[in-house]
Amino acid sequence: MATLNAWKMAGAVLLLCAGAAIAAPAQTFKTLAHFDRMNGAYPRGSLVQGVNGNLYGTTEHGGANGSQGGTIFEVTPGGKLTSLYSFCPQAPNCTDGELPQSGLVQATNGNFYGTTLYGGANDNGTYCLAGCGTVFEITPTGKLTTLYSFCSQPNCTDGVEPYAGLLQATNGNFYGTTQSGGANNASSCTTNITSGCGTVFEITPAGKLTTLYSFCSQPNCADGWEPLAGLVQATNGNLYGTTNRGGIGLEGNTVGTVFEITTAGQLTTLYTFCSQPNCTDGEYPSMSLVQATNGNFYGTTDGGGANGGGTVFEITSAGQLTTLYNFCSQSPCPDGGGPNGLVEASDGNFYGTTVNGGANGGGTIFELTPAGQLTTLYSFCCTDGVDPNGLVQATNGNFYGTTVSKYGQGTVFSLSVGLVPFVETLPGAGTAGAEVGILGNKLSGATSVTFNGTPAQFKVKSPTLILTHVPDGATSGYVTVITPSGTLTSNVPFHVIP
Repeated sequence: MATLNAWKMAGAVLLLCAGAAIAAPAQTFKTLAHFDRMNGAYPRGSLVQGVNGNLYGTTEHGGANGSQGGTIFEVTPGGKLTSLYSFCPQAPNCTDGELPQSGLVQATNGNFYGTTLYGGANDNGTYCLAGCGTVFEITPTGKLTTLYSFCSQPNCTDGVEPYAGLLQATNGNFYGTTQSGGANNASSCTTNITSGCGTVFEITPAGKLTTLYSFCSQPNCADGWEPLAGLVQATNGNLYGTTNRGGIGLEGNTVGTVFEITTAGQLTTLYTFCSQPNCTDGEYPSMSLVQATNGNFYGTTDGGGANGGGTVFEITSAGQLTTLYNFCSQSPCPDGGGPNGLVEASDGNFYGTTVNGGANGGGTIFELTPAGQLTTLYSFCCTDGVDPNGLVQATNGNFYGTTVSKYGQGTVFSLSVGLVPFVETLPGAGTAGAEVGILGNKLSGATSVTFNGTPAQFKVKSPTLILTHVPDGATSGYVTVITPSGTLTSNVPFHVIP
């Protein structure tokens, strides 16, 4: 775990601009910033909140080194944006990587970790003509270190093109997926650019990579191939994810799976999509799952469902799947189509975005109850952006996200629905004695920190960060902080590892 002095305060930033669209009463939507290519273009993946309260993300293109490299940026909740790093300063080689396709994860040492789709030290002219992708670390002040370049092994058995972001597990290592490469080169999962069906990998903070699993290890790729989504670690310690292709559905459809994998690499396919007639259970899952407070997992499919516009589903750890909502319930899809990710908010409901549909055709922000009742909160169009990338709920209670944007290079936005502030723990699980950072707002003067009622000693490092340790005797449950402004509770329970 990180030491107390490893937690450093980061800088700040965001973007300015006004937006217009349809928002219901008691909701406040703001376009905070527009990208202009020099500070990045076409943001990808969800934002992440840092220990300083600011938000961090990536853009696929733009930056100081031309249109193809991409950037890492920081943005304040007030709308000030700073470009921390521009990829590919040594074009055309791009040994530091290029085209990040996903967001960042903040580790327990206070730094951020992520992946790039292309670039890196390995370009063998056969499997990846523009570099095979990288894993990187970047400090809050913008110092980037390339930890690993994919296709470092013969025939790219270590994987090619990490599309998704990373997860830091409770053991301190990072886990992720590559959409191609690996030990199995089956004709059903090859393209004209890369070879192999994708992998699950583990990488240490020092950059030592281990391939845990190569997809298409089963006949007819029944275990799936092309994992485009990242992983989530459940309270049982195992990892859960999806593949965008593969599996054996009805009539030979190969449109994706849900899987469980141990940190030792033992994979179990929990569900194969298109197991119902006409793929009413959905097809092509491409976004990360979320484990809700009830212990079940929730996710989305890009297509399929009763109306063809994608689905939101719930699945148990035993593989029992329930379709909660079918998008595009009416023509021309006023409720949206193509959902791309969920977040369980502090009120117990799920919030997400769709890439198209809505009242203006540019995508939506929606709220969904655990019972499957959907409310469209906002419809995008034009100057406020189109093609939203997903949401993060910050500790001030508001939601933040980005759009790829049709008219321009992308935007950053916020949405307030009246949810109260809370605190968030980093990490979300640990053993007794493990160091934990508590993120929040107005934490100065805090008088008490408890783990499910068990008091903990703590130190206030800043108005947005408290450092503490899991107290002896603590049990899994919510973390509570008492401040002069009131009592703050964690948005999800903290899991105490025996």
